[in-house]
Amino acid sequence: MSAAPVILVDADACPVKEEVYRVAWRHAVPVKIVSNSRLRVPEHPLVERVVVSDGFDAADDWIADAADDRSIVVTADILLADRALKAGAAVLAPTGKPFTAASIGPAIATRAIMADLRAGMGDGVGGPPPFSKADRSRFLQALDAALVRLKRG
Repeated sequence: MSAAPVILVDADACPVKEEVYRVAWRHAVPVKIVSNSRLRVPEHPLVERVVVSDGFDAADDWIADAADDRSIVVTADILLADRALKAGAAVLAPTGKPFTAASIGPAIATRAIMADLRAGMGDGVGGPPPFSKADRSRFLQALDAALVRLKRG
């Protein structure tokens, strides 16, 4: 019998924690909320708060070490997404967009280009669009679908 699925959340700036809880409870799947500081989480047997040191990338390192083929990682961090994919995890951005082996390379390249542009032009280069209700809805659907796939094996 394979291990139960688990949802690992890069929680410090995650806008969809409440949605994660709702989907996890419906599927009876444990959630680990990983952050550098103590965040408020529901008192629920399926929710575990993991507070790591405030060292650079400490939360990312913890998640990457814990990720495997029974994990769904929720993160907007492209480099963490890459590490989690290499560990065999399914990875979703808070917008519901899945990171895949096919999409991660171009995402890393775009990230590097944008960092170079920001370095050369300052803050004049915009970031991602504001988080929307449509993003939240897409995320709920994507997380539900990812859990169904993981449970089926």
